[in-house]
Amino acid sequence: MKSELLLVLVLSLCVSSKPLSKKRTYNKLLLISFDGFRWDYDQDVYTPNLDELVKEGAKAKYINPPAITMTSPSHFTTITGRWIEDHGVVHNLMFNTSTGKIIPHKGTLKQSEWWDNGALPLWITAQNQGLKTASFFYPGGGVNYTGQAVYRSLVLSQNHPDDNETEWKQNIDTVMRWYTEEDFHFVALYYGEPDNVGHAKGPETPERRKIIEQIDRTIGYLRDAIHKNSLTDRLNVIITSDHGMTTVKKSPEVEEIKLNKYMSFLNLSQFELLDYGGYGMITPKQGKEKEVYDALKNAHPNLKVYKKEEIPEHFHIAKNKRIQPIVLFADLGFNLNSRIILYINKGDHGFSNDEMDMKMIFRAFGPDFKKNFLAEPFDSISIYPLMCKLLGVIPEPNNGSLSDTKGMLVDDSDAGERIKVSLTLLIMMLISNII
Repeated sequence: MKSELLLVLVLSLCVSSKPLSKKRTYNKLLLISFDGFRWDYDQDVYTPNLDELVKEGAKAKYINPPAITMTSPSHFTTITGRWIEDHGVVHNLMFNTSTGKIIPHKGTLKQSEWWDNGALPLWITAQNQGLKTASFFYPGGGVNYTGQAVYRSLVLSQNHPDDNETEWKQNIDTVMRWYTEEDFHFVALYYGEPDNVGHAKGPETPERRKIIEQIDRTIGYLRDAIHKNSLTDRLNVIITSDHGMTTVKKSPEVEEIKLNKYMSFLNLSQFELLDYGGYGMITPKQGKEKEVYDALKNAHPNLKVYKKEEIPEHFHIAKNKRIQPIVLFADLGFNLNSRIILYINKGDHGFSNDEMDMKMIFRAFGPDFKKNFLAEPFDSISIYPLMCKLLGVIPEPNNGSLSDTKGMLVDDSDAGERIKVSLTLLIMMLISNII
């Protein structure tokens, strides 16, 4: 009689509980990247909408970009959760060291061979698991991965304006329609500011502060659009960036780094990627590697030079075949000039990700995020497992950690899954004992 009562109890528990196999419903996700949005850009500008997001959701003190603090490498780290040496996008420029051919950043956006190196971006992984995804100008979204394309992708044209506020709002309206009328699950949306203003005018200028005000208005428009489209309880939003920005140090205040002063490119270099911020690579002519290295190693007090095998492991770049034999990093604010001083930018990036000026913003809000939550800094690779959890996607192998971000979630643990597993085991044990 006792065993019969126990069996009835177990069976009633199964009936009264939700079915263990019932699939959870996941909310939609919007990832927005504002290129070059330094972590502290909102601190000297009136930003009521960004301030409101702090109350409505989660904020990280700042985010650490990957070692190569450039647009393409950093964005691809976010969307794959992989270090640069794993995903292979090692520069904004696509290059061929044998032919010397270099393709500018926007020219790479439809070049599959530059992006498709074995690391699958979230768009493709989510699609393979039944979700509908889109890339709106996001770097890497306009190419094929093992023959698969993002379900919908829009790619920046060569002369596309980056600062048109009217268009910014129209882009948000388009994305809202994708969610409401076409049932998209994940969209990555990219804006080219404040990067362009930071380059052209410098980060500590009225022009940069003005573009941050424009970004804040756009975020206000986004919040209103989410409400008007009845997505408040169904859409999570992550707002972040790819790198920061710093003021370029110019003569006569400093001794600029002019590499031609220390070595002959004509005689020693087969190929170089320089004149592009604080990071560069050189492929010496055959048998000339030691001569190039020795010429540059102690040439300038604000220049660090590494043989490929000497690159610090925590940079996570050395193991990729696209990294050239000689790698150079300049100190903060010092540009690498190869032959002549021709750099016209007043602000730049590409410097060490340890520098505070290279850190970037992180905000998140929506039904799955806690309110008024301040997170400690974390690496941008950990945005990927966070997005996978929000979408219910089984992630590809990645270098991120959900432990970096799960504290900001309403469901900040795997307790529910553990309860289901424990309950299942308990039921099996009880039935086994009864039988």
